[in-house]
Amino acid sequence: MKNAKTISGHIFTALILVGLLAGCTVGPDFKRPAPPDVASYTPTPTSLGESQRLNADGLINHQWWHELGSAKLNGLIEEALQANPTLVGAQARLRQADELYAAEAGSSLYPQVGANVSGQRQRSNPSTSGLSGDAEEFSLYNTSIGVQYTFDLVGGTRRTLESLAAQVDYQNYQLEGARLTLTAHIATTAITQARVAAQIQATETILHSQEEQLELTGERVRLGQAAPDDVLALQAQVEQTRASIPVLRNQLQQNEHLLAVLAGRAPGIGGVPFFSLHEFTLPADLPLTVPSVLVRTRPDIQAAESLLHAANAEYGVAIAQLYPQLTLSANLGSQALTTGALFGSDSAIWSLVGQLTQPLFNPGLPAQKRAALAAFDAAAASYQNIVLESLRNVADVLRALDNDAQRLMALAAADAAVQGSLESIQRQYALGAVSYVNLLTAQQQAQQIRIALLEAQGQRLIDSAAFFQAMGGGSGLPSVS
Repeated sequence: MKNAKTISGHIFTALILVGLLAGCTVGPDFKRPAPPDVASYTPTPTSLGESQRLNADGLINHQWWHELGSAKLNGLIEEALQANPTLVGAQARLRQADELYAAEAGSSLYPQVGANVSGQRQRSNPSTSGLSGDAEEFSLYNTSIGVQYTFDLVGGTRRTLESLAAQVDYQNYQLEGARLTLTAHIATTAITQARVAAQIQATETILHSQEEQLELTGERVRLGQAAPDDVLALQAQVEQTRASIPVLRNQLQQNEHLLAVLAGRAPGIGGVPFFSLHEFTLPADLPLTVPSVLVRTRPDIQAAESLLHAANAEYGVAIAQLYPQLTLSANLGSQALTTGALFGSDSAIWSLVGQLTQPLFNPGLPAQKRAALAAFDAAAASYQNIVLESLRNVADVLRALDNDAQRLMALAAADAAVQGSLESIQRQYALGAVSYVNLLTAQQQAQQIRIALLEAQGQRLIDSAAFFQAMGGGSGLPSVS
């Protein structure tokens, strides 16, 4: 009797401990990392020239590519947001993360109920137990309903669900980042296609002028007014210019193929719009967010924060494994020798089991805790690195835009000068003051400056798109249906 009282006392003490533990959640609660303690991206202010200005109070358009002013680009991006396989895969991974969370929540937050129906045929031989008698054969039928539930005493289940919820956030930010990367890639490729097409046209104009100059020089050689070496020098120049055109054409065709694939099409199907530089507009206002806001809007930083949150929760799960676990299970059913007697009052059976387990010696559990802490430290370092790389990305883009503006202004001045010179030579040629060769040379110089100007114009548009991407492209990009 005394032993029974002692056992009852131990059980009562254990139940009190269980009650005290219930509702607790082990492990540190997640705290969002503090934003970077910097106010600007570059040591000195950035000036973008008269055509663009940074707006610290502006908001980024969720459909930022509309700022580039191309209706064809808008249509192609909308098509890509619906059909791009990378986005489809990212959407599937987000759905998978959602369902994994739902599966874990359903398995751990609620009791598990199961039904069982069984029948068996047995032969019993008393001689196997040293008894006398004949062997007997009989049937045994069972029906039962079982309920089992594991209490979340120290919050291990809650930490597991917290980790899975953070994984859902991570996949959501990955999807948003994939959309941002896709839209920026399409915009950059379209601008590059337009720039290369214009450069091909200018190069072909130069080639035509050089061929005319070569023909005239050949005629002068026949008349004894020029040396044969002049023809050879011009012929080398002509062929060099001719050789540059297939390189540009190959780049143009590759951009066309890339645009098709980004839109979810096969390159051979066609239907991809052709872009020209004149249909793009340079964004006048560039909304610049401060670093403390940037870390809350860029998808890659938010994704890294979600992984840090998940690692923090996994550390709590590892700690919870060191604490007791309480599982209750109950079964209610019937057992009979015939199916007709299964539901009789004499066939009812039931059981109620409570199990409290506590690890006493398991060296692997502390090691798992230390491993989870190391994983959290690694996630924290990765988050810090991504923040620093994001700040560098913005700083690089700001400097690129500044240098683009300066280069474009210089080339615009050079273009104005060479156009003025060309007009002067054209007037002189009309008056017979200069030869046609001089006019061809001036035209070639003007086209060379134009090629450089086209490249600078395209690069400034590309860097403007890169600016919107670096700023995070605005939160909540259009969803893919």
